[in-house]
Amino acid sequence: MRKFKKYNSIGKEELIAANKVLKSGKLSEYIAKNNKFFYGGKNIKILEKKVEKKFKVKNAILVNSWTSGLIAIFGALGIKKNDEVILPPWTMSACAASIIFWGGKPVFCDIEKENFCIDPEEIKKKITKKTKAILAVDIFGYPCDLKKINSIARKNKIFVVSDSAQSIGAKYYGKFAGTVADIGGFSLNYHKHINTGEGGIIVTNNHNIAKKCKLLINHAESFVEKSINRKHNLIGFNFRLTELQAAIGIEQFKKLDKIVKKKQKNADYLSKNLKKLKGLIPPIVDKKKFTHAYYMYPLRLDHKIIKTSKNEIFRMLVNEGIPIANRYEDISKLPSILSLSNSYKKQFKIINLLNQKEYLGIKMWAFDFSINDLDYIILKFKKIWDKLDFKR
Repeated sequence: MRKFKKYNSIGKEELIAANKVLKSGKLSEYIAKNNKFFYGGKNIKILEKKVEKKFKVKNAILVNSWTSGLIAIFGALGIKKNDEVILPPWTMSACAASIIFWGGKPVFCDIEKENFCIDPEEIKKKITKKTKAILAVDIFGYPCDLKKINSIARKNKIFVVSDSAQSIGAKYYGKFAGTVADIGGFSLNYHKHINTGEGGIIVTNNHNIAKKCKLLINHAESFVEKSINRKHNLIGFNFRLTELQAAIGIEQFKKLDKIVKKKQKNADYLSKNLKKLKGLIPPIVDKKKFTHAYYMYPLRLDHKIIKTSKNEIFRMLVNEGIPIANRYEDISKLPSILSLSNSYKKQFKIINLLNQKEYLGIKMWAFDFSINDLDYIILKFKKIWDKLDFKR
């Protein structure tokens, strides 16, 4: 059984940077008072400026997790009791939890089969007078079709939030994922392309929303700028990233382009070879419009061609040592969410089809694949495909 090298983006540069902060004794410099440290210390400000410059956004805000980032975003957008936010259930629980936290109601929407992202046509069917925002999740590293989603949002005067937790470094019509909506951002969790252990980055060109986010992440109790209504009535939190994490993040950020390019190169190599297998559909990427960051390498089985069940194929791949997943969470079925409304019990045609019959995903996030590793994976797929039963 082949042993793949675990993915690890941390190197000597991060060790040096972390040690420098440790020696300084200033592991965090945030203060919830009206002074320059309300916005954090030296490394926080350096990393935020680097993000703003690279991603061409007016505001970057570091947070201690992307979950915290989403909570701050929906608080800044003014989500309150019974406000509705449309999102895909093919995501992780924090997306819904951050809405529920403010008393809002997640309204789930099916996804597109080809890219696993929220379906703009289905969004239109979910909009009501209570809809306040759309949460567009760039699943597996593929950006949502924000031209269509933004158009829908403008017509209905609602916000668009881009959850690009898994797609840092991907592009949409030449612009970075996460930057094309009213507000968006990325995860710096330990298994993302770059990481600070835990952490996140909020990005937006809207100064007013940005200022509210900055208040929310630092208690919102002591300091209100003149440009924000003093009756803001915000409840704040400690969602602050440390100087130690920011120093690591500065070094990680330097590596982002190289990491994304390697993921893309590996994915292209897999696609070139796996597309030759009957009934196996590699990721479909329109490179004139999108680039993919490949947090996961998602595949689909054409169940109209392949007679062997997905579960059996999955079992064979696992037995050959391939790091593969065969489903993704449908958070609409979580008990904590089901209890909120009977309407959440609706079935989602595409999500069910993918989970039951079509979706397989190679865990790009977990391993640093070499070309020899990829050849091994391709060889094992071919070996299994030789054993499959196909419809005639």
